[in-house]
Amino acid sequence: MTQTLRNCVSLATTFLLLLVGLAVLYPAPAEIRPTAAKPATAPRFTALVEDAKRRIRKISPQDLKARLVKEAGTLYVIDVREDAEWAAGRLPEAIHLSKGVLERDIETLIPGPDAAIALYCGSGARSALAAESLGRMGYTDVVSLEGGYRAWVQAGFPTVRD
Repeated sequence: MTQTLRNCVSLATTFLLLLVGLAVLYPAPAEIRPTAAKPATAPRFTALVEDAKRRIRKISPQDLKARLVKEAGTLYVIDVREDAEWAAGRLPEAIHLSKGVLERDIETLIPGPDAAIALYCGSGARSALAAESLGRMGYTDVVSLEGGYRAWVQAGFPTVRD
């Protein structure tokens, strides 16, 4: 390879590294970034959630609000959504423990298996699966918020955000 060709390859490599570095430091604004279409809910997932919902206790947003007043300080409200969902808005009393780590970390946060626990997610699907899982772990007073965070917001109840 001639010296001129080596210099051209070196210059081109440096230029590409610079472009990659700029793309990492300064990503395109969200409004012009390509987005993947959200997939339709998978039928096996839907069946799994519906099966779990038949075995767990559910609570309406109105009843949860009433329990929060009646059982202030003793009812654990756990948001099982992902970090970005949590940051975008949540119930004021909530503890964040995403579904991915719930079973692993629940015993460090909740004093015993008879503690009152209300779980919620965006729509009620993940929290239903989480409630079923906690039941299998021996937790006896677990409910899942019907309709999830969306139902809470639609009911006009308060939320907080980062």
